[in-house]
Amino acid sequence: MPASHSEYKLLIIASLIGVIGILAVSIATRSVNITVLTVTASLLFLPSLVRYILTKIDYNNPDPLLLPLTIALAGFGLVMILRLKPNLFPMQSTWLAIGLICFVISAKVFRNLEKIAQYKYLCGIIGISLLMTAILFGVDIGGNKNWVILGPVRFQPSEFAKIFIVLFLAAYLAERYELLAFATKRYGPFDLPHPRFIAPLIAIWGLAMVMFVLQRDLGSALLFFGVTILMAYMASGKLSYVILGLTLFLLGSAICYKLYPHVGVRVDIWLNPWSDPSGKGFQIVQSLFALGSGGVMGSGLTYGFPDLIPEVHTDFIFAAIGEELGLLGTSSILLLYMALIYRAFKISLICQKPFSTLVAGGLAVATGLQVFLIIGGVTKFFPLTGITLPFISYGGSSMVANFILLGILYAISETRAKNA
Repeated sequence: MPASHSEYKLLIIASLIGVIGILAVSIATRSVNITVLTVTASLLFLPSLVRYILTKIDYNNPDPLLLPLTIALAGFGLVMILRLKPNLFPMQSTWLAIGLICFVISAKVFRNLEKIAQYKYLCGIIGISLLMTAILFGVDIGGNKNWVILGPVRFQPSEFAKIFIVLFLAAYLAERYELLAFATKRYGPFDLPHPRFIAPLIAIWGLAMVMFVLQRDLGSALLFFGVTILMAYMASGKLSYVILGLTLFLLGSAICYKLYPHVGVRVDIWLNPWSDPSGKGFQIVQSLFALGSGGVMGSGLTYGFPDLIPEVHTDFIFAAIGEELGLLGTSSILLLYMALIYRAFKISLICQKPFSTLVAGGLAVATGLQVFLIIGGVTKFFPLTGITLPFISYGGSSMVANFILLGILYAISETRAKNA
């Protein structure tokens, strides 16, 4: 059975978002060149080619919305990178192409997902090793030590670590979900299993605190700990895990706030950026001005001043979208993310095997939390974090890792459909 014609139509529509935006920015800035035209043509045809390749390797029944939704988000990202940092546009386009290749590879490799569960501890060791690499050898860029530099290559280990951590947790929790749900004892207001059954969860909490203190990376710490707690909740159905996890994290954060000045500065800037609007609070203040000046319709592509915000192409790209595309643009982005996360949860809910269910659910949680944390930081809803907006922010690590994540979801959706 060939791939659905409607999916190809959706891919073309999603691709047109990026194509039209790139051409609009190029015409407005009078910067049409061979690179822009090549990327525009590639963006129009490459996603459909990727889907055709998957059809040829007998991918017949995958979720039809995962790839179109992602291409639409990546198209938004390319448009904004061309607008904000034209010199980085060729590199971001290259990362998108590499990401699509990795998507095809991961969609093929993870078709036999259940075999991965046999190597759960290897996945856990790789994930923790990646995080420890950033802790031990990380370079301070933009206030966070979450980058590792190897010669000419600079990458964020945490982007790849989240995939291995989710695979490990899914396998571990799938094996022990009955113990987590039923073999419990009461500790004050909480029903919890024996400590040795939740030792990995406690270990990841400790690792998150270390990342928070040594790397000054609140975003990654919250991301990994949030994924751990929510996956434990999905496996057990016990709300006490969430309550206890939040209590532990808030307690650890309060202690760090008192003991470590850099943590205190982050929180103080969040509470009152106007206390130092031209210094430590400059980024968030400029972000709020950008979002406020965009209004409903935005100033229009190339007619705003988002380049006043430091690191606007990475941490604050959502603020740039808000200024130049307005509430309509930011709402479109949020709706695309909501649809993508919804589809991931839907895949999880109709899987027949606990491991696949938890992997799909964990990847949905990881994506949702990452989007929430970065947008919350940009809008001052939450303390500022140093993580990227998936598929949109500039960066090779984020682009490639998130396409691998998407490939895993794609493989799970195809297996589910085949077994249904």
